[in-house]
Amino acid sequence: MKNLLLWGFIVTIATAFGVSEDDIQVVCKESSVHIKWKVNKSMSGNPARLLLGNCFPSSFTNTSNGHAEAEFIYQISDCQFKRMGTWKYLIYVNTLTHRPLPKPYPPTFTYPVRCVYDRPQGWAPHYLSRATGIIQGHGELAFHMAILNYNFSGPAESNVFPLGSFIPIWAEVDQQAHQPLVLLLEECVATTTLEMYPDNLTYPLITNEGCLVDGKTTLSRFLPRYHSSSILLHLQALRFAVGEEVYIHCKLIAWDPDDLNESRKACNYNKTTEAWELLDDPNKNRLCQCCDSTCKGRAKRDAESAPQGLVLKSVLGPLTITEDSLTIEEEPDVPNMLHFRHLLAVFDQSLRTG
Repeated sequence: MKNLLLWGFIVTIATAFGVSEDDIQVVCKESSVHIKWKVNKSMSGNPARLLLGNCFPSSFTNTSNGHAEAEFIYQISDCQFKRMGTWKYLIYVNTLTHRPLPKPYPPTFTYPVRCVYDRPQGWAPHYLSRATGIIQGHGELAFHMAILNYNFSGPAESNVFPLGSFIPIWAEVDQQAHQPLVLLLEECVATTTLEMYPDNLTYPLITNEGCLVDGKTTLSRFLPRYHSSSILLHLQALRFAVGEEVYIHCKLIAWDPDDLNESRKACNYNKTTEAWELLDDPNKNRLCQCCDSTCKGRAKRDAESAPQGLVLKSVLGPLTITEDSLTIEEEPDVPNMLHFRHLLAVFDQSLRTG
């Protein structure tokens, strides 16, 4: 880990009790983190209610006027730190919380902790390539998302895409012992940052709960499924932040395949007919008629309150789109479905055994 440490910082989005950034100090070391938290009177009564992830304070000292100081000294591999990877950095994130009541009651105070390290040369998760995204979620379902190469036989070998070329984006949820599921991309936007902020410059790709709006002005489209639990998006490289790093932020939903509705769908725009079409069943294209207005379908159950693991957020990138544009007037050739299914099956197996 020598020379891996780049910088560590924290950003507060807390519902704070008058807590300032000066009250919490974070030092990210090569393989550990040291946090000092000046706890105010309203939170100092029970040290066991102060947590870094799932870790209690390493030490707790009462100070004057009913205040206290909590210290957390732990390895970066402890306390349920979540690791995310970009091509340049390894990012470890966690949260300081004050929980006056046990779960499922929410915390009254949260403070995000973030440590960023230079990524070791050659490092990659066992199933990811350089162009694979970050999946954040919980539960027993296993999700994968990646940018594939041109013939769908494996991960992309480069993150550089000429303007007008196609970016094959693939996502899948492992069925395991769960009931049958259909994977949907509810929302995707392109931006120039790994994290989303209110003032970000963004370009909408999928909006309105599954409508591929980018397909109205480009040749982007969902490709036919080879399995309900997988989805493939052919995204045409767009003139957005050309030459800069671009990240694609998506919200994925694993859903009941018998409960497709206006709020749970995948819709392509057909330029020939100038109409929206449902990827999974053309006989139900009516579910996509709302794509040019506002989709407010009523699901049997709300995805946000569904069992954990059904709603995921993913980030792909960084990608770079270059001015070396390609003129593509027709949709690109893709392998026939039989060959396509074979290639994806091989790729799936490599994920599970890699």
